[in-house]
Amino acid sequence: MGSKLTFIALLFYSASLTAAPFNGYIVKFKNGSGPSSQRAVSSLTGLGRITPIPATGFGNFALLHLREGVSGGRSLKPVDNSEIEYIEPNYISSVSEDPAQSGRAGSYEPEDEMFGEQWALNNGDTGEDLNALKAWSVAAGSSEIKIAVIDTGVDYNHPDLKNRIDVNLAELYGKPDLDDDGNGFVDDIYGYNFADNNGDPMDLRGHGTHCAGVIGAEHNAIGVAGVMAKVKIVPIKFISDNGEGENINAVRAIDYAIKRGVKIMSNSWGNGGESQALKDAIFAAQAAGVVFVAAAGNGAGNNDISPVFPASYDLSNVISVGAFSPSGAMDSSSNYGPRSVHVFAPGSEILSTYQGRYGFLSGTSMAAPHAAGVAGLMLAKDPGLTPAQIKAKLIASSKKTRFLSAASVSGGHIDAYEALISVIR
Repeated sequence: MGSKLTFIALLFYSASLTAAPFNGYIVKFKNGSGPSSQRAVSSLTGLGRITPIPATGFGNFALLHLREGVSGGRSLKPVDNSEIEYIEPNYISSVSEDPAQSGRAGSYEPEDEMFGEQWALNNGDTGEDLNALKAWSVAAGSSEIKIAVIDTGVDYNHPDLKNRIDVNLAELYGKPDLDDDGNGFVDDIYGYNFADNNGDPMDLRGHGTHCAGVIGAEHNAIGVAGVMAKVKIVPIKFISDNGEGENINAVRAIDYAIKRGVKIMSNSWGNGGESQALKDAIFAAQAAGVVFVAAAGNGAGNNDISPVFPASYDLSNVISVGAFSPSGAMDSSSNYGPRSVHVFAPGSEILSTYQGRYGFLSGTSMAAPHAAGVAGLMLAKDPGLTPAQIKAKLIASSKKTRFLSAASVSGGHIDAYEALISVIR
């Protein structure tokens, strides 16, 4: 008799608490329990299909899809189950590009010496840029710094990116269809694809490739230049080719990035709704000393009032980034927030790598990798910096402007040179 109360005590509450789309429910089990526990699973089997998720470094999870007729439009909360920590919607996040500008993507074919079109790095018209040329005289990057681009994947064959990919040599020279390095992922030579559950993170949309180029396009005789002249990019795909991705796969992507030893995660996606599972994953990244850079979003809204996640998680390693234009003004689509958006970075009409060629994209999606690249320059200068120190120095060293004075914590936009000088002092 007691088992019914213990195992099946679940409270339903209205889905009106969130308008964000979701696909099933994330179940997190308490320490010492997991999907293999008969007691834990018995509380869920009557509700629908349970899919165990490979163990992460910060807990055991499963995905629950309700069977037909079981309150399909509602969220679940465990009332009395000693083995379940929480159940929450598996929210759908999307890439943070500006739809009004994304049509220009790919409008350029590859050509030599495009640096003159990269106003974000050297803006001769107004001087409102990252101050990259001066910054590179102090530090230009390091191949010891790994940055995960958690997005739609990366075109790892792109001529401006192929030498900047962190190649998993154990899998490259190992046997096909085997987990040669024993990390739980088969054939993850260039990264991993959590959207399709395979070892090929190739980008078929272009968004992640664009972000990767902003961070680390090779400084050579072709195409564009990244914020970092030297860096290793770890491509991680959890956003599918339609531009959407499930939170459970974002959680897995972050866990994978931690295991790959990245120092920085660049995240140009969000607004799927507040998620404890995602916050747990980012907290685990914080504990591992990883900077989590996130796009503030493109709704032209105040994130202080209407938070956008993951950018709005109040964690010491999260850096929320808004976008500014060549004039130094806030991009018309960018979100802002004097308490919740930390810094601004270039995000309007950004030229970068794009599916074997080059193209323009706009939005906070482009601002976030600029910030990630500057954080990478700082770590290259001082590898001992903590995420909290990088965040504080980026904010304190930002160039204060009248356009952005009330838009973020910093009151201005990132200055790469001043950020590096703050590291030296």
